[in-house]
Amino acid sequence: MYFFYNILTNLAIIISPIIIIYRIAKGKEDVKRVGEKFCIYSKKKSNKKVWIHAASVGELMSIVPVIRKLEKNKKIKNILLSTSTTSSAKIFNKLKLKKTSHIYFPLDNNFIVKRFINYWQPELAIFIDSEIWPNMFRNLHIKDIPIIIMNARITKRSFNKWQIFPNFAKQVFGKITLALPQNLETLKYLKLLKVRDIKTAGNLKYYGQKNNHDYSKKLLKNKFKDFKVWCAASTHFNEEILIGNLHKKLKKKQRKLITIIIPRHVSRTNEIKETLNKIELNCILHSSSEKIKKNTDIYLVDSYGETSKFYNLTNISFVGGSIIKHGGQNPLEPARLGNYIISGPNVKNFKEIYTFLNKLKMSSITSDILKMENLILKRLNNKTPNKNIKRIIKIGKDVLEKNLFYINKYLI
Repeated sequence: MYFFYNILTNLAIIISPIIIIYRIAKGKEDVKRVGEKFCIYSKKKSNKKVWIHAASVGELMSIVPVIRKLEKNKKIKNILLSTSTTSSAKIFNKLKLKKTSHIYFPLDNNFIVKRFINYWQPELAIFIDSEIWPNMFRNLHIKDIPIIIMNARITKRSFNKWQIFPNFAKQVFGKITLALPQNLETLKYLKLLKVRDIKTAGNLKYYGQKNNHDYSKKLLKNKFKDFKVWCAASTHFNEEILIGNLHKKLKKKQRKLITIIIPRHVSRTNEIKETLNKIELNCILHSSSEKIKKNTDIYLVDSYGETSKFYNLTNISFVGGSIIKHGGQNPLEPARLGNYIISGPNVKNFKEIYTFLNKLKMSSITSDILKMENLILKRLNNKTPNKNIKRIIKIGKDVLEKNLFYINKYLI
């Protein structure tokens, strides 16, 4: 099966210039660094003891606490971090990490990944979430470089796809040295895929650090001081129109209300603004630095990596990808920061987390706009924090320590 997979990846290389040009035009590729995907580097070569790959923003943010801890380890002189998206590269530049350098993940072509490994010579490879790459795994395995899948996530859908080629799946997953699943569903599928060593460490997204000394947060809080605020985060296409109509209903009862919308994909900002303008809502873009006026309805966040600042302004958030059939987005960050979570019914990607939050009386699942309105109005005027937030914070600390414990075994 590797033979046919390599035929496909070779074909992908042939047509890649067309795809790359299209993606550059859409702003999805960095024209100055696109060569990195073909293992062409302008950076000075230096061997990296630890290599971590996180696909995009969500995976990157989940692994930042681990990276910060690893940077304090005297055994580690350099860390290589790869991601696949321009948005994650922009977030990396804001993190100000000391020992870590960023590159783009190479195409999973046999020739290219061999060159990548020989160039960087990692001693340990850590992949985050659902990043499974057959050629990369095969060549790391040949070089006896341990492969750890951290915060691993395998859904029923992805498992079923791997089952189309069961022998190939066993070959790929059999090369994993250690898997640290983020939930019980993944644990079950990893066992069925014959991963040799699986340890339960928990979901890294439970962990987060609250920075009360961030000056920009204080400025933002001052900006909204005369208004009632709630958030709609990680929204997808068609969800913003629901949020807009919900805002209109809420504003009849809360005159000084601002709804903050943080779309999942910032590239949709202009499209969202046009949609909301059509239903007579006044929008302000975060990047405009425009002052909030009395007639402002929607504050539209058109930047990455700042969501926690906005969650800190409120105690209630809608988490998107849940009204449409996407499977939901992770609600742990707003919950950890004291927000009651509202979501639609399509949350299969985070079923265990939502079950846990519901048990703690920190979330509601509904697509009924009237129920959403009542939930928001009730909590806008309730400043009493949920005592179970401390429980989430403790779980997060335990999860981080467990993951570090298993990684440290490979840092000899």
